[in-house]
Amino acid sequence: MITPDPATPEGAAVIDLHDKMQGLEDLTGEWPGADTVDIIGRWFEGFDFTRPPAPACWVTGSAWVLRCQDRHEDTVTLWADEATALASLARDVRSNWDNVSDADGIPDFPPADDRTAVDLYYGPRDSREEEDYWLYAQDITTLAPPAPHAYRFPAAEVCAWINSAARFHPASCPDSASLPCIEVGGVLVFAYLDPDAKAVQISVDLDTTAGQLRRSDATVPLLIQIGNSTVFSAPAGPVPASTQPRRLRRWLRHIPWMRW
Repeated sequence: MITPDPATPEGAAVIDLHDKMQGLEDLTGEWPGADTVDIIGRWFEGFDFTRPPAPACWVTGSAWVLRCQDRHEDTVTLWADEATALASLARDVRSNWDNVSDADGIPDFPPADDRTAVDLYYGPRDSREEEDYWLYAQDITTLAPPAPHAYRFPAAEVCAWINSAARFHPASCPDSASLPCIEVGGVLVFAYLDPDAKAVQISVDLDTTAGQLRRSDATVPLLIQIGNSTVFSAPAGPVPASTQPRRLRRWLRHIPWMRW
């Protein structure tokens, strides 16, 4: 059974046609031929069959775009995060501080704080005439590969049931090599402090993913977000055993509930 998605133009059009035909049946008790042809004819006029459908895209991550403009040039650079982009802009600002140091309210030397230095150098946006900058996040997209035939992600009620059955597996004890993990639909998501990397590490293991979440080619659709930013979105598959980090697989073997 296919459920039209009202959030898409195609789904909204199908729902609109259903409502019109239902209204006709409620009025006449049937679908009179002439009226049906008129309704469907007008419905088809809302479609454009002269152009190929736009290819589907999926988000693979995001980048911070820094655009700087002055009288001589207009440059655009990409950065992994906002802080790094702002630090780069602040370095340029400090190297050109003589351009603004004699203005009212501007100190002789640039502030140590990057944001403060940039704001003082450029001033209010509505008063920027010769120099300006824009810094914003932008999704990185690529064409999506065709979905394997006949695959459908579980319906909302099935997802709710799977989510309600999620389990948390804490590390067994501080002296153990096990790791804290949440298990949802057979997907294992490890979140832990890695003393070697000196970072909070997030690891996803798909080896035990439930069958209804796998496509016919054994791939699993994934969407990973940090805060409000999508850092990965793709029909990704399980990592082959030969390429998994040895340390991660060694830790997995120490988890008592895992079966190998």
